[in-house]
Amino acid sequence: MNGRAMLDRYETSLRGLARKDRLRSLSGRSGADFASNDYLGLAGSKRMAEAVSAALAAGTPVGATGSRLLRGNDPEHEALEAKAANFFGAERALFFGGGYVANFAVLTTLPQKGDLVVLDELIHASAHEGARAGRAEVAQAAHNDANAVDDAIQTWRERGGVGHAWIVAESLYSMDGDQAPLGGLIEVADRHDAFLFIDGAHATGVYGPNGRGLAHDLEGRDNVVVLHTCGKALGASGALVTAPAVLCDYLVNRCRPFIYATAPSPLMAVAAATALDIVADEPERRERLARLVALAGKKAESLGLAPSGSQILPIIVGDNARAMALAAALQSRGFDVRGIRPPTVPEGTARLRISLTLNVGEADVSALFDALAEEWERAR
Repeated sequence: MNGRAMLDRYETSLRGLARKDRLRSLSGRSGADFASNDYLGLAGSKRMAEAVSAALAAGTPVGATGSRLLRGNDPEHEALEAKAANFFGAERALFFGGGYVANFAVLTTLPQKGDLVVLDELIHASAHEGARAGRAEVAQAAHNDANAVDDAIQTWRERGGVGHAWIVAESLYSMDGDQAPLGGLIEVADRHDAFLFIDGAHATGVYGPNGRGLAHDLEGRDNVVVLHTCGKALGASGALVTAPAVLCDYLVNRCRPFIYATAPSPLMAVAAATALDIVADEPERRERLARLVALAGKKAESLGLAPSGSQILPIIVGDNARAMALAAALQSRGFDVRGIRPPTVPEGTARLRISLTLNVGEADVSALFDALAEEWERAR
């Protein structure tokens, strides 16, 4: 078999994706930003850039040079973790290279053999993959249904489950923009002596007092672990896991994605720490975003669409090809709106994911929905 023939199965798979209108390719930034997760407009923050520049001038290295347990543990990492623990109201925080690896790391390390992980069916793919790669039994519960979570744990107990349950949910869902019933989930967790692991990626910086997220009143509890990404509203990269100190110590000692990975750049730790300061110091950013959310909600309702109530507004189209064609039409008119297809979302729910950020203004939002109304009618 020659080398080219060895590639045939990959080409066949790609052709299959194309037939289903699911073939993906990379594209650059163009047009008004209705696609990114830079909700507070911090990725281009002058204050963050100046902080990173000052750190460089003071001798902070670009690279960490090794894992945190070797020579890669910089003062900037420790300063960020201490600031984050205080900011979010947790005992400890650990800094990871990204939200995907942090989800994977927690779920392959903290749930033990004999435990049960109950995942919301629409949670991030990284949580699904981390749970499958871990040692615990895995179950799924209907989306945002605390009773379904309770039933899953009860069924597991009746089958002889004797470990601890881990309930895993996003506080704000990335593709639907709806909030988890955290109050109901913590009640279930307490009733079953279970842990609650909350992925706060899309709420961090945007909701809660000082932008602490939707889980702000739960952090600091012995049975709560929260993930805060730094690459969305905080405008940097990486992720913070906040938890009781003993769980963070366990991750340092047992978590392979933490132990064996080169540490994140200390400059990103500086950027993320500065972002936390900005979020606390400039509440007007959240207020401006809330006004955009309210405006987009009204515009959506005028088109007969249901608003999500958050900065993530899905426009369900259904058909893959139609969703991508609608996205392309809006892009051609200067609006960077992306189509989302399975397997990122369930079959038959291909959509436009409109993301509201401070990189646009009210006039841009109004213009987008005017264009959407025209293109939606044209595509009928």
